[in-house]
Amino acid sequence: MDTRASTTPTILIATDNVTDAALVKNLLAPEFEHIFLSTDPDKVPEDYVHHRPSVLVLAFNTLKKAEHYYLELCRLCEVVHQYPHRTVVLCNMDEVKQVYELCKKDYFDDYILFWPMTHDSTRLAMTIHHALRELAALKYDEPSAAEFAAQAHYMAELGKTLDQQIVQGGHRIEVASRAVGQAEQNIGTALDGFSKRIISGALPDLIEVKNPDGLEKEISHFKCEEVQPNFIAATESTQHLKQWAQELRQECDPFMESARVLNAMAKRIRPTVLVVDDNEAQRIIIGKLLTAENYNLLFARDGIEALNVLRKKRPDLILMDIMMPNMNGMETMRRLKVIPYLSNTPVIMITGKSEGKVVVECMKAGAVDFVVKPFVHATLIDKIARALNATC
Repeated sequence: MDTRASTTPTILIATDNVTDAALVKNLLAPEFEHIFLSTDPDKVPEDYVHHRPSVLVLAFNTLKKAEHYYLELCRLCEVVHQYPHRTVVLCNMDEVKQVYELCKKDYFDDYILFWPMTHDSTRLAMTIHHALRELAALKYDEPSAAEFAAQAHYMAELGKTLDQQIVQGGHRIEVASRAVGQAEQNIGTALDGFSKRIISGALPDLIEVKNPDGLEKEISHFKCEEVQPNFIAATESTQHLKQWAQELRQECDPFMESARVLNAMAKRIRPTVLVVDDNEAQRIIIGKLLTAENYNLLFARDGIEALNVLRKKRPDLILMDIMMPNMNGMETMRRLKVIPYLSNTPVIMITGKSEGKVVVECMKAGAVDFVVKPFVHATLIDKIARALNATC
């Protein structure tokens, strides 16, 4: 399924009032070509899937209706988060603070003080333009900063290994060079000893020496003309190897230094963890714990909020409670695993002791691990580190 933003931006205006829908459409028509309406509550998922809007305008006359519509859309339409989109809420003056908080938490993307209509009739169109620019800037297929950092770390480790191997190679070449020299001496000594044994008549049944002086000269000549040149060539080869190793190290030094610098820079990049839990106290505890371990944190209170966060941000790991309102952890993970740019994001489930069967289902569905409440802090930190390392 193609989850990229459509090349032709579409706007879907959702409301329970046909007159309001027409009003909003007329305001946007001069600026945008593809505008559609969704006013039948029985066709909420159908309208969304059919039009695949780039921007969803919630033009209800109360914030409560807008929340209910989007909650039902997320519950009933499994593909809603597979299509990149932005949500804009039209609100009244009494609801500005509430909708501001919801947008800050990524439940919605933006809002406009619209009811009653203000003199700034172009504000809605400008907001749509901003939303479309944000969508155009999204690049879901690009690697995350943490993935770059992990590769930089491996490059630095490769540099260390290469440096060690070059040093060890130099030692081994030196040992080989000494061994060649020693072998030359040993063979020369052995030939001299063998010559003396023959000349002294130690092998009368095998060899009869008629000219001892001639034999001695012949063996000496054999050593100088046949044996020694081969050892000289072998010694020269080891010297060439030694020189090659030195040149290789000199050539690699700038690259290894770059790897060390890159690794030092990468250590300043903090992995991002999305914590999904409806329990505020639990979010606070986990937040303090992971902040102390140098992680960036995102938060969501339930699965729907988590999927809304994931439309715009790509964490390196998701830590998710199983039992939550609106959308539980199991359903949330099932949905995010079919979104291509999120399918490989590791998910660790937070579970109660009585949820053993659910844990098994979560692991089958793609969770990489789980922790049981109340969890041991060190265990959680260790599991997060291992999950992050396993994905790099």
